[in-house]
Amino acid sequence: MSYDTAITVFSPDGHLFQVEYAQEAVKKGSTAVGVRGKDIVVLGVEKKAVAMLQDDRTVRKICSLDDHVSMAFAGLTADARVLIQKARVECQSYKLTVEDPVTVEYITRYIANLQQKYTQGRGRRPFGLSALIVGFDYDGTSHLYQTDPSGTYHEWKANAIGRSANSVREFLEKNYNDDIFNSDAACVKLCIRALLEVVQSGAKNVEIAVARRNRPLEMLKAEEIEVIMAEIEKENEAEAEKKSQKKI
Repeated sequence: MSYDTAITVFSPDGHLFQVEYAQEAVKKGSTAVGVRGKDIVVLGVEKKAVAMLQDDRTVRKICSLDDHVSMAFAGLTADARVLIQKARVECQSYKLTVEDPVTVEYITRYIANLQQKYTQGRGRRPFGLSALIVGFDYDGTSHLYQTDPSGTYHEWKANAIGRSANSVREFLEKNYNDDIFNSDAACVKLCIRALLEVVQSGAKNVEIAVARRNRPLEMLKAEEIEVIMAEIEKENEAEAEKKSQKKI
């Protein structure tokens, strides 16, 4: 019997192959990185080259769900568009009903529940994307959550999804610390450095968004990204010189 033709059938060793295939689709997607600080949350995504006549404004991997909640994703863009629309409607519905903005965990759980629902019914397939959901609650606390196609979600201090996510996550584990958590500039720099582990240097290859308390999502300009990349290159050169001197 083939166990990968139906979403609702477990294999004898406990696998749902269609969900695992959806997770493989995520691994083929553009890299996305999230870094959480005390007063800031930074999202960065790999920006792939677009056709010469294509308007790059229509190719977006970072979007706002509400004034205080944003999302980056890796995987199938068409699937993400459906989830984003549903999440935006839920944010407004919640505000109308409760008269308070959604918490970041609430909208994350809503998205994760939607993803999980599509692993349990016939005639449908899982959503082929993972999402990084960031924002601030009304008490000013910053949050960074990640969901995957199976419908599970977790909160992180820093994380990566998409292509080469494991190597980027290892880099974040080595370099993230309390000093970075307390510094806005250090959070932005760490996010860009993490992306540079898998992306060629140059502002045209990355997209960086910054979420701050009580402020809308801000996309960094190419010139600002170039300045930070130049600083990172200088730091890398200085480290390389120190290592070469030690060997001598």
